[in-house]
Amino acid sequence: MIQPLRAWLRTWWPALRLRAILLTVLLFAAAMPAIGAVFLRTYENTLVRQTEAELASQGAALAAAAGALWPGAVRDTTPADPDARDDPGYYRPEAVSIDLRASPVLPERPGPAPAPPADPQAVAAADALEPILDQTSRSTLASILIVDRHGVVVRGLGQGGSLAALPEIQAALAGHSRTVLRRNGAYHPRYSFEWLSRASALRLHHARAIRVNGQVVGALLLSRSPRALFRGVYQDRGKILLGAGATVLLMVLLSGLVSRGVTRPIEALSAATKGVAAGQGEVPETPVTAAVEIRALYQDFRVMAGAIAVRSRYLRDFAAAVSHEFKTPLAGITGAVELLDDHFATMSPEERHRFLGNISADSARLSALVGRLMDMARADMAMPQAGVVCAVASPARRVADAQGRDIAVVLDLPDDLPQVAAPEATVETVLTTLVENSRQAGAGRVWISALVMGEDVVLRVSDDGPGVPPADRERLFEPFFTSRREAGGTGLGLSIARSLLAASSGRIGLVEGEAGAVFEVRLATAREGG
Repeated sequence: MIQPLRAWLRTWWPALRLRAILLTVLLFAAAMPAIGAVFLRTYENTLVRQTEAELASQGAALAAAAGALWPGAVRDTTPADPDARDDPGYYRPEAVSIDLRASPVLPERPGPAPAPPADPQAVAAADALEPILDQTSRSTLASILIVDRHGVVVRGLGQGGSLAALPEIQAALAGHSRTVLRRNGAYHPRYSFEWLSRASALRLHHARAIRVNGQVVGALLLSRSPRALFRGVYQDRGKILLGAGATVLLMVLLSGLVSRGVTRPIEALSAATKGVAAGQGEVPETPVTAAVEIRALYQDFRVMAGAIAVRSRYLRDFAAAVSHEFKTPLAGITGAVELLDDHFATMSPEERHRFLGNISADSARLSALVGRLMDMARADMAMPQAGVVCAVASPARRVADAQGRDIAVVLDLPDDLPQVAAPEATVETVLTTLVENSRQAGAGRVWISALVMGEDVVLRVSDDGPGVPPADRERLFEPFFTSRREAGGTGLGLSIARSLLAASSGRIGLVEGEAGAVFEVRLATAREGG
């Protein structure tokens, strides 16, 4: 399921510029307040419940006052028990019941139905409560009705009619408080944003029983529109528009900042990449307005471009050197073949043997060059190997045993020498190359010693030969450089050794010595556990 969806997205996903992506993100961030206003319905539900709680509080106070002022009410003069008030269950606030998402919305409250005369005691209680009810309505804007035990209105709109058919009145006369939502027929929009509100055209009706001497003698019906959610939004529309304008201006400034800090530097770097790939152009200077990550990208690209340039020069010089090295034996072979072809019949056996020997020697040199070039290619492509360690003594002994026929190899290796982070084959190849070079230079003895310097193991290879002439020291590690070409030297041994060591973070160099040639090979010690 996920894979087909990913494939579909890859097919239809548009190519977006970074600038467009950033602009989209900023626009979305700017639109968040408007989106939040749409989703303020949860807050609106809270306001409706708060209105219900206010009506319930008013109803509780007014019902208690009505019960105290009702004719025939017996006033309880028994002092309240102080210990009872300390009981955590003594205070029991009423829970709200209205939920805009779940509560049904009833039709507009119908007018009172014809009814018999109201209970005189209820009328007298309503007259006594009138000043209290009037002051309460003026402050809370709630409509307050009083009905007697039969549901006949004794105070409020529709006085003299019956509301006994209303479910909230029935619940109150049965001794239960109830709040319902009803349509508000008198509603007319006053603010531009009220269409977003679900509660604007509704009215809450809260009915509560009036008890006298433990009996329900009537009920209170309080109604009010919920608190307006968008009234404040409309009243502060100027400030909101000013804030929206400031948000858009900030968005434009941020877009410019992102453009100068990210987009433009990346575009300049992209153009430089094309120029470097075509062999033209240079890496531009890092823009001062670029982000820190972009500056690091410029620096990394500059290092990469320098490495590519060095590698290109190396390949160019290497190709020229290979061409030069191959020309000499090929020219010898071609010349000998032409002479044999033209004068084979008139040549003496000795001349034929000499020319055939030259061809064989040049062919062997070509074969050796090809083999060494393959070794060098493998060395150049060698990659670091994680977790590879070896003890230097083992490959050093093998080199001493293999090379000790016509040259003496003396080992001076401490017993507690730590392991190095390099393959045994690399160490053996490097030591073999150095010993072979000493033999070709005419040395009769080679010394291989080792010591620990910081976090490196330093192998020192010295001989008793004539040493390296000062004029040759700078070019010693260049491919194809050799002073013993007539002896079969290819000039690739030290280059291969250096490439192999570089793959293991090792180094090789010529150092000053009292006599002969002295080379130092540095290898990192292997860390514990890896």
